[in-house]
Amino acid sequence: MSEEHRPAIRTDIPHSARIWNYWMGGTDYYEVDRIAGDAGIAVDPEITTMAVQSRQFLIRAVRFLAAEKGIRQFLDIGTGLPTMQNTHEVAQRVAPESKIVYVDNDPLVLAHARALLADTTDAGVTVYLDSDYHRPELIVSDARHVLDFTEPVAVMFMGVLGHAESFADMRRIVHTVLEATPSGSYLVLWDGTDDSAAYVTLCRNYTDTGGVPYTPRPRSEIRAVFDGLTLVEPGVVPIDRWRPDTPGGESRPAISAYGGVGRTP
Repeated sequence: MSEEHRPAIRTDIPHSARIWNYWMGGTDYYEVDRIAGDAGIAVDPEITTMAVQSRQFLIRAVRFLAAEKGIRQFLDIGTGLPTMQNTHEVAQRVAPESKIVYVDNDPLVLAHARALLADTTDAGVTVYLDSDYHRPELIVSDARHVLDFTEPVAVMFMGVLGHAESFADMRRIVHTVLEATPSGSYLVLWDGTDDSAAYVTLCRNYTDTGGVPYTPRPRSEIRAVFDGLTLVEPGVVPIDRWRPDTPGGESRPAISAYGGVGRTP
């Protein structure tokens, strides 16, 4: 998208990617996002834990696929603002030749793309696509210019599908992309769940600010997105309990965010 047609960055309405950056301890947010973020913490103090653990889940999943499954192509859809240990950094640390395609349509995220791409390896490829995941066919078409869809691809939706209009829309988006990938590809997905009243209230309050609605899903719906795939152990679980680097997290209350990794047949 050309600069003259790019949407203006709104600083008067909070944005989920910027609020998430604030909750993760980042610096790329506006005052309106900090206010909304603090209001969210007041409603659900566990939200910062979810934010931090979401990045740890990404790190573990990408590292697992690159190091143990030999995946060298990653399509990260709904990337959000760069923070620490982004997908390309984790993958290229294991395999410098890895190719990563990030997809987002937030003008602030896109404004940070240049800095994000500067630290890719010489052997690898890291690119950014300005696209909306509600148009998955276009994402696949554009990604084909970078990724080889005759080789396995890890398709990632990290905490973003609550913005889908419905569960059916969520499945459509995910499976349209997966159907373009060959056997042996992987889906990496997590999203917030509706089993925490505080989290549901937080999301409803965010919608009331004018932000793009985010709908927490039942665990069963997140699990159903993986239907037809072979789940990697331990399956679809709270994100902090998916192959943790340090065992013992089962003694803590479960985070209202579930995710997993599945292999295409």
